[in-house]
Amino acid sequence: MSSFHRDTWVEVDLDGIYENVQALQRYVTEDVSIIAVVKANAYGHGDAQVAKVALEAGAKYLAVSFLDEAIALREQGIKAPILVLGASRVSDIGLAAKENITLTVFQKEWLEEAESVYKENQPIRLHLKLDTGMGRIGARTKKEAVEIVSYIKSCDRFSLEGVYTHFATADELQSTYIETQFERFSGLLKEIKQLHPISMIHCGNSATALRFPGRVFNAVRVGIAMYGLTPSPEMTPILPFPLSEAFSLCTKLVHVKKLDLGESVSYGATYTTKKEEWIGTVPVGYADGWTRKLQGMNVLVDGKLAPIVGRVCMDQFMIKLPYELPLGTVVTLIGKQGDLQISSNDIAEKLETINYEIPCMISYRVPRMFLRNKSIMEVRNYLQDKPILE
Repeated sequence: MSSFHRDTWVEVDLDGIYENVQALQRYVTEDVSIIAVVKANAYGHGDAQVAKVALEAGAKYLAVSFLDEAIALREQGIKAPILVLGASRVSDIGLAAKENITLTVFQKEWLEEAESVYKENQPIRLHLKLDTGMGRIGARTKKEAVEIVSYIKSCDRFSLEGVYTHFATADELQSTYIETQFERFSGLLKEIKQLHPISMIHCGNSATALRFPGRVFNAVRVGIAMYGLTPSPEMTPILPFPLSEAFSLCTKLVHVKKLDLGESVSYGATYTTKKEEWIGTVPVGYADGWTRKLQGMNVLVDGKLAPIVGRVCMDQFMIKLPYELPLGTVVTLIGKQGDLQISSNDIAEKLETINYEIPCMISYRVPRMFLRNKSIMEVRNYLQDKPILE
Protein backbone atom coordinates (compact mmCIF):
# COMPACT_ATOMS: atom_id res chain seq x y z
CA MET A 1 0.00 0.00 0.00
CA SER A 2 1.28 3.48 -0.84
CA SER A 3 -0.47 5.10 2.12
CA PHE A 4 -2.35 4.07 5.22
CA HIS A 5 -4.73 5.66 7.63
CA ARG A 6 -3.92 4.33 11.08
CA ASP A 7 -1.24 5.28 13.56
CA THR A 8 0.37 1.85 13.74
CA TRP A 9 3.08 0.57 11.44
CA VAL A 10 6.07 -1.76 11.07
CA GLU A 11 9.45 -0.33 10.11
CA VAL A 12 11.70 -2.69 8.15
CA ASP A 13 15.33 -1.60 8.08
CA LEU A 14 16.45 -2.79 4.65
CA ASP A 15 19.95 -1.41 5.27
CA GLY A 16 20.24 -3.76 8.24
CA ILE A 17 19.16 -6.73 6.11
CA TYR A 18 21.67 -5.74 3.43
CA GLU A 19 24.45 -5.60 6.04
CA ASN A 20 23.47 -8.95 7.55
CA VAL A 21 23.56 -10.69 4.15
CA GLN A 22 26.95 -9.19 3.30
CA ALA A 23 28.37 -10.13 6.70
CA LEU A 24 27.16 -13.71 6.26
CA GLN A 25 28.59 -13.87 2.75
CA ARG A 26 31.99 -12.73 4.00
CA TYR A 27 31.86 -15.27 6.82
CA VAL A 28 31.04 -18.32 4.69
CA THR A 29 33.38 -17.08 1.90
CA GLU A 30 32.53 -16.03 -1.63
CA ASP A 31 32.45 -19.56 -3.06
CA VAL A 32 29.33 -20.38 -1.02
CA SER A 33 26.07 -19.12 -2.53
CA ILE A 34 23.57 -17.41 -0.24
CA ILE A 35 19.99 -18.68 -0.59
CA ALA A 36 17.84 -15.95 0.98
CA VAL A 37 14.80 -17.48 2.68
CA VAL A 38 11.83 -15.15 2.16
CA LYS A 39 8.98 -17.53 2.99
CA ALA A 40 6.00 -16.35 5.08
CA ASN A 41 6.23 -12.83 3.64
CA ALA A 42 9.93 -12.79 4.51
CA TYR A 43 9.21 -13.75 8.12
CA GLY A 44 6.69 -10.91 8.24
CA HIS A 45 9.12 -8.30 6.89
CA GLY A 46 7.86 -8.02 3.28
CA ASP A 47 8.71 -10.62 0.64
CA ALA A 48 9.59 -8.66 -2.50
CA GLN A 49 11.30 -5.80 -0.66
CA VAL A 50 13.52 -8.16 1.32
CA ALA A 51 14.18 -10.33 -1.73
CA LYS A 52 15.38 -7.36 -3.76
CA VAL A 53 17.74 -6.07 -1.08
CA ALA A 54 19.08 -9.58 -0.35
CA LEU A 55 19.88 -10.04 -4.05
CA GLU A 56 21.55 -6.62 -4.11
CA ALA A 57 23.66 -7.72 -1.14
CA GLY A 58 24.88 -10.79 -3.02
CA ALA A 59 22.32 -13.57 -2.54
CA LYS A 60 22.17 -15.83 -5.60
CA TYR A 61 18.92 -17.68 -4.91
CA LEU A 62 15.64 -17.21 -3.06
CA ALA A 63 13.67 -19.81 -1.13
CA VAL A 64 9.99 -19.95 -0.17
CA SER A 65 7.69 -22.58 1.31
CA PHE A 66 4.96 -22.82 -1.33
CA LEU A 67 4.48 -22.20 -5.02
CA ASP A 68 2.01 -19.41 -4.24
CA GLU A 69 4.81 -17.46 -2.54
CA ALA A 70 7.11 -17.95 -5.52
CA ILE A 71 4.43 -16.77 -7.97
CA ALA A 72 3.82 -13.71 -5.80
CA LEU A 73 7.51 -12.80 -6.11
CA ARG A 74 7.42 -13.26 -9.88
CA GLU A 75 4.36 -10.98 -10.07
CA GLN A 76 6.35 -8.32 -8.20
CA GLY A 77 9.15 -8.40 -10.73
CA ILE A 78 11.60 -10.80 -9.06
CA LYS A 79 13.46 -12.71 -11.79
CA ALA A 80 16.10 -14.49 -9.67
CA PRO A 81 16.03 -18.28 -9.18
CA ILE A 82 13.46 -19.36 -6.57
CA LEU A 83 13.34 -22.70 -4.76
CA VAL A 84 10.07 -23.98 -3.28
CA LEU A 85 11.06 -25.83 -0.10
CA GLY A 86 7.70 -27.50 0.55
CA ALA A 87 5.60 -30.00 -1.33
CA SER A 88 3.99 -28.92 -4.62
CA ARG A 89 1.00 -30.40 -6.43
CA VAL A 90 1.77 -32.29 -9.61
CA SER A 91 -1.01 -30.35 -11.34
CA ASP A 92 1.00 -27.13 -10.83
CA ILE A 93 4.33 -28.19 -12.31
CA GLY A 94 3.55 -26.61 -15.67
CA LEU A 95 3.12 -23.24 -13.96
CA ALA A 96 6.38 -23.75 -12.09
CA ALA A 97 8.21 -24.50 -15.33
CA LYS A 98 6.66 -21.51 -17.07
CA GLU A 99 7.73 -19.19 -14.24
CA ASN A 100 11.19 -20.77 -13.98
CA ILE A 101 10.62 -21.89 -10.40
CA THR A 102 12.58 -24.77 -8.86
CA LEU A 103 10.60 -27.44 -7.01
CA THR A 104 11.55 -29.82 -4.23
CA VAL A 105 11.20 -33.55 -4.93
CA PHE A 106 11.27 -36.33 -2.35
CA GLN A 107 8.98 -39.08 -3.75
CA LYS A 108 9.44 -41.29 -6.80
CA GLU A 109 5.63 -41.54 -7.09
CA TRP A 110 5.43 -37.77 -7.52
CA LEU A 111 7.87 -37.98 -10.43
CA GLU A 112 5.91 -40.79 -12.08
CA GLU A 113 2.68 -38.81 -11.87
CA ALA A 114 4.43 -35.66 -13.04
CA GLU A 115 5.82 -37.40 -16.13
CA SER A 116 2.35 -38.65 -17.03
CA VAL A 117 0.76 -35.17 -16.98
CA TYR A 118 3.56 -32.81 -18.01
CA LYS A 119 4.21 -32.85 -21.76
CA GLU A 120 6.04 -29.57 -22.33
CA ASN A 121 9.62 -29.41 -23.53
CA GLN A 122 10.95 -27.05 -20.87
CA PRO A 123 12.58 -29.18 -18.12
CA ILE A 124 11.37 -28.84 -14.55
CA ARG A 125 14.29 -27.86 -12.33
CA LEU A 126 14.39 -29.89 -9.11
CA HIS A 127 16.19 -30.08 -5.77
CA LEU A 128 16.11 -33.43 -3.97
CA LYS A 129 15.25 -33.19 -0.26
CA LEU A 130 16.80 -35.80 2.02
CA ASP A 131 15.38 -36.44 5.47
CA THR A 132 18.41 -37.15 7.62
CA GLY A 133 16.62 -36.77 10.94
CA MET A 134 14.26 -33.79 10.83
CA GLY A 135 11.27 -36.04 10.21
CA ARG A 136 9.30 -33.68 7.96
CA ILE A 137 9.63 -34.34 4.23
CA GLY A 138 12.46 -35.98 2.34
CA ALA A 139 13.81 -39.28 1.08
CA ARG A 140 15.07 -41.18 4.12
CA THR A 141 16.94 -44.17 2.71
CA LYS A 142 19.62 -44.87 0.16
CA LYS A 143 17.08 -46.93 -1.81
CA GLU A 144 14.58 -44.03 -1.99
CA ALA A 145 17.24 -41.49 -2.97
CA VAL A 146 18.77 -43.71 -5.66
CA GLU A 147 15.36 -44.50 -7.16
CA ILE A 148 14.47 -40.81 -7.36
CA VAL A 149 17.78 -39.79 -8.92
CA SER A 150 17.71 -42.69 -11.39
CA TYR A 151 14.19 -41.76 -12.46
CA ILE A 152 15.15 -38.12 -12.96
CA LYS A 153 18.16 -39.18 -14.99
CA SER A 154 15.98 -41.31 -17.27
CA CYS A 155 13.50 -38.53 -18.04
CA ASP A 156 14.47 -35.45 -20.05
CA ARG A 157 11.55 -33.46 -18.58
CA PHE A 158 13.35 -33.25 -15.23
CA SER A 159 16.59 -31.49 -14.33
CA LEU A 160 18.22 -32.25 -10.97
CA GLU A 161 20.07 -29.12 -9.92
CA GLY A 162 20.47 -29.56 -6.16
CA VAL A 163 20.39 -31.83 -3.13
CA TYR A 164 19.72 -30.67 0.40
CA THR A 165 18.71 -31.54 3.96
CA HIS A 166 17.80 -29.65 7.12
CA PHE A 167 19.38 -29.97 10.55
CA ALA A 168 17.04 -30.24 13.53
CA THR A 169 19.45 -29.06 16.23
CA ALA A 170 21.88 -26.67 14.53
CA ASP A 171 20.90 -23.90 16.96
CA GLU A 172 21.66 -26.02 20.05
CA LEU A 173 25.14 -26.06 21.55
CA GLN A 174 25.09 -29.85 21.90
CA SER A 175 26.26 -31.03 18.48
CA THR A 176 25.85 -34.84 18.68
CA TYR A 177 22.65 -34.99 16.64
CA ILE A 178 23.84 -32.58 13.96
CA GLU A 179 26.95 -34.72 13.55
CA THR A 180 24.73 -37.74 13.01
CA GLN A 181 22.65 -35.91 10.43
CA PHE A 182 25.75 -34.59 8.67
CA GLU A 183 27.16 -38.13 8.38
CA ARG A 184 23.86 -39.44 6.98
CA PHE A 185 23.71 -36.63 4.45
CA SER A 186 27.31 -37.12 3.38
CA GLY A 187 26.73 -40.84 2.87
CA LEU A 188 23.58 -40.35 0.80
CA LEU A 189 25.23 -37.56 -1.17
CA LYS A 190 28.14 -39.84 -2.10
CA GLU A 191 25.70 -42.37 -3.58
CA ILE A 192 23.77 -39.68 -5.45
CA LYS A 193 26.86 -38.08 -6.98
CA GLN A 194 27.88 -41.42 -8.43
CA LEU A 195 24.64 -41.39 -10.42
CA HIS A 196 24.20 -37.72 -11.29
CA PRO A 197 26.28 -34.50 -11.15
CA ILE A 198 24.95 -31.99 -8.59
CA SER A 199 25.62 -28.28 -8.94
CA MET A 200 24.08 -27.08 -5.65
CA ILE A 201 24.46 -28.82 -2.29
CA HIS A 202 23.04 -27.20 0.83
CA CYS A 203 22.51 -28.61 4.28
CA GLY A 204 22.75 -25.45 6.35
CA ASN A 205 20.39 -22.83 7.72
CA SER A 206 21.42 -19.66 9.58
CA ALA A 207 22.52 -21.55 12.68
CA THR A 208 24.64 -23.96 10.63
CA ALA A 209 26.26 -21.11 8.72
CA LEU A 210 27.10 -19.24 11.92
CA ARG A 211 28.40 -22.28 13.83
CA PHE A 212 29.77 -24.59 11.14
CA PRO A 213 30.70 -22.45 8.10
CA GLY A 214 33.03 -25.17 6.83
CA ARG A 215 30.20 -27.70 6.56
CA VAL A 216 27.68 -25.90 4.37
CA PHE A 217 28.98 -27.30 1.06
CA ASN A 218 28.49 -24.71 -1.74
CA ALA A 219 25.23 -23.04 -0.70
CA VAL A 220 23.52 -22.02 2.53
CA ARG A 221 19.91 -21.12 3.31
CA VAL A 222 19.89 -17.91 5.32
CA GLY A 223 16.67 -17.08 7.11
CA ILE A 224 16.48 -15.72 10.66
CA ALA A 225 20.01 -14.27 10.69
CA MET A 226 19.25 -12.23 7.57
CA TYR A 227 16.62 -10.43 9.62
CA GLY A 228 19.11 -9.72 12.40
CA LEU A 229 17.86 -12.27 14.90
CA THR A 230 19.88 -15.00 16.59
CA PRO A 231 18.71 -18.55 15.81
CA SER A 232 18.48 -19.36 19.53
CA PRO A 233 19.26 -17.69 22.88
CA GLU A 234 22.10 -20.18 23.42
CA MET A 235 23.86 -18.86 20.34
CA THR A 236 23.78 -15.19 21.33
CA PRO A 237 27.11 -15.25 23.24
CA ILE A 238 28.92 -17.11 20.45
CA LEU A 239 27.87 -15.11 17.40
CA PRO A 240 30.91 -14.59 15.15
CA PHE A 241 29.75 -11.07 14.24
CA PRO A 242 26.93 -8.72 15.30
CA LEU A 243 23.54 -8.85 13.59
CA SER A 244 21.35 -5.85 12.89
CA GLU A 245 17.71 -6.42 13.89
CA ALA A 246 15.51 -5.15 11.05
CA PHE A 247 11.97 -5.28 12.47
CA SER A 248 10.37 -2.55 14.55
CA LEU A 249 6.71 -2.11 15.52
CA CYS A 250 5.47 1.37 16.34
CA THR A 251 2.26 3.17 17.12
CA LYS A 252 1.11 6.47 18.66
CA LEU A 253 -0.84 7.57 21.70
CA VAL A 254 -4.42 8.23 20.63
CA HIS A 255 -5.82 9.00 24.09
CA VAL A 256 -4.33 10.11 27.41
CA LYS A 257 -6.24 10.38 30.68
CA LYS A 258 -5.54 10.71 34.39
CA LEU A 259 -7.16 8.06 36.57
CA ASP A 260 -7.69 8.35 40.30
CA LEU A 261 -6.76 5.75 42.89
CA GLY A 262 -8.86 2.60 42.61
CA GLU A 263 -10.00 2.93 38.99
CA SER A 264 -9.85 -0.14 36.73
CA VAL A 265 -8.65 -0.61 33.16
CA SER A 266 -9.84 -2.90 30.31
CA TYR A 267 -11.86 -6.13 30.16
CA GLY A 268 -12.29 -8.02 33.40
CA ALA A 269 -10.97 -5.07 35.44
CA THR A 270 -7.72 -7.01 35.91
CA TYR A 271 -5.73 -3.82 36.58
CA THR A 272 -6.66 -1.26 39.21
CA THR A 273 -4.67 1.91 39.85
CA LYS A 274 -2.77 2.04 43.12
CA LYS A 275 -2.52 5.80 43.03
CA GLU A 276 -3.28 8.65 40.66
CA GLU A 277 -1.88 7.48 37.27
CA TRP A 278 -1.59 8.68 33.69
CA ILE A 279 -2.93 6.02 31.30
CA GLY A 280 -2.38 6.06 27.53
CA THR A 281 -4.33 4.20 24.85
CA VAL A 282 -2.66 2.91 21.68
CA PRO A 283 -4.41 1.50 18.57
CA VAL A 284 -2.91 -2.01 18.54
CA GLY A 285 -4.52 -5.26 19.62
CA TYR A 286 -4.63 -9.00 19.27
CA ALA A 287 -6.15 -8.70 15.78
CA ASP A 288 -2.78 -7.16 14.83
CA GLY A 289 -0.96 -10.11 16.40
CA TRP A 290 -0.26 -8.37 19.72
CA THR A 291 -1.68 -11.20 21.79
CA ARG A 292 -3.48 -10.91 25.14
CA LYS A 293 -0.60 -12.81 26.77
CA LEU A 294 1.47 -9.63 26.43
CA GLN A 295 -0.38 -7.97 29.31
CA GLY A 296 2.33 -6.66 31.65
CA MET A 297 4.96 -6.41 28.88
CA ASN A 298 6.79 -3.11 28.62
CA VAL A 299 6.75 -0.78 25.63
CA LEU A 300 8.84 2.33 25.06
CA VAL A 301 7.40 5.83 25.21
CA ASP A 302 9.38 9.08 25.41
CA GLY A 303 12.52 6.97 25.81
CA LYS A 304 11.20 5.19 28.93
CA LEU A 305 9.69 1.81 29.74
CA ALA A 306 5.92 1.74 30.18
CA PRO A 307 3.98 -1.42 31.14
CA ILE A 308 0.84 -2.67 29.41
CA VAL A 309 -1.96 -2.47 31.99
CA GLY A 310 -5.19 -4.40 31.74
CA ARG A 311 -6.03 -6.93 29.08
CA VAL A 312 -5.05 -6.36 25.46
CA CYS A 313 -8.21 -5.74 23.39
CA MET A 314 -8.81 -6.70 19.77
CA ASP A 315 -7.71 -3.29 18.44
CA GLN A 316 -6.30 -1.36 21.43
CA PHE A 317 -4.42 -1.67 24.69
CA MET A 318 -3.51 0.68 27.50
CA ILE A 319 -0.17 1.57 29.05
CA LYS A 320 0.85 3.21 32.31
CA LEU A 321 2.64 6.42 31.32
CA PRO A 322 5.57 7.82 33.33
CA TYR A 323 3.82 11.21 33.22
CA GLU A 324 1.39 13.13 31.05
CA LEU A 325 2.37 12.97 27.39
CA PRO A 326 0.82 14.61 24.32
CA LEU A 327 -1.37 12.79 21.85
CA GLY A 328 0.63 11.51 18.89
CA THR A 329 3.67 10.55 20.97
CA VAL A 330 5.34 7.55 19.31
CA VAL A 331 5.12 4.28 21.24
CA THR A 332 7.60 1.54 20.31
CA LEU A 333 6.50 -2.04 20.89
CA ILE A 334 9.52 -3.60 19.18
CA GLY A 335 12.61 -1.53 18.43
CA LYS A 336 14.69 1.27 19.91
CA GLN A 337 14.03 4.58 21.62
CA GLY A 338 17.05 6.44 22.90
CA ASP A 339 19.33 4.05 24.79
CA LEU A 340 16.62 1.44 25.31
CA GLN A 341 15.55 -1.42 23.05
CA ILE A 342 12.79 -4.00 23.11
CA SER A 343 13.81 -6.86 20.85
CA SER A 344 11.77 -9.61 19.26
CA ASN A 345 13.79 -11.79 21.62
CA ASP A 346 12.21 -10.02 24.60
CA ILE A 347 8.71 -10.57 23.21
CA ALA A 348 9.52 -14.22 22.53
CA GLU A 349 10.73 -14.70 26.10
CA LYS A 350 7.51 -13.20 27.46
CA LEU A 351 5.41 -15.47 25.23
CA GLU A 352 7.63 -18.52 25.91
CA THR A 353 8.26 -19.06 22.21
CA ILE A 354 11.02 -18.42 19.65
CA ASN A 355 11.92 -15.11 18.01
CA TYR A 356 11.00 -16.51 14.56
CA GLU A 357 7.35 -16.32 15.57
CA ILE A 358 7.30 -12.66 16.61
CA PRO A 359 7.55 -10.78 13.26
CA CYS A 360 5.46 -13.51 11.62
CA MET A 361 2.61 -13.01 14.07
CA ILE A 362 2.20 -9.29 13.32
CA SER A 363 -0.73 -9.39 10.93
CA TYR A 364 -1.03 -8.08 7.40
CA ARG A 365 -3.35 -5.28 8.52
CA VAL A 366 -0.30 -3.55 10.06
CA PRO A 367 1.35 -1.60 7.20
CA ARG A 368 5.06 -2.14 6.53
CA MET A 369 7.39 0.81 5.92
CA PHE A 370 10.61 -0.05 4.11
CA LEU A 371 13.51 2.16 5.13
CA ARG A 372 16.65 2.47 3.03
CA ASN A 373 19.52 4.96 3.23
CA LYS A 374 17.77 6.84 6.03
CA SER A 375 17.96 6.23 9.74
CA ILE A 376 14.91 4.94 11.54
CA MET A 377 15.12 7.75 14.07
CA GLU A 378 14.92 10.37 11.33
CA VAL A 379 11.80 8.73 9.97
CA ARG A 380 10.21 8.54 13.40
CA ASN A 381 10.88 12.21 14.05
CA TYR A 382 9.30 13.00 10.70
CA LEU A 383 6.24 10.96 11.60
CA GLN A 384 5.70 12.91 14.79
CA ASP A 385 4.25 15.82 12.84
CA LYS A 386 3.53 14.54 9.34
CA PRO A 387 1.09 12.16 7.67
CA ILE A 388 2.41 8.59 7.50
CA LEU A 389 3.42 7.60 3.99
CA GLU A 390 5.38 4.57 2.90
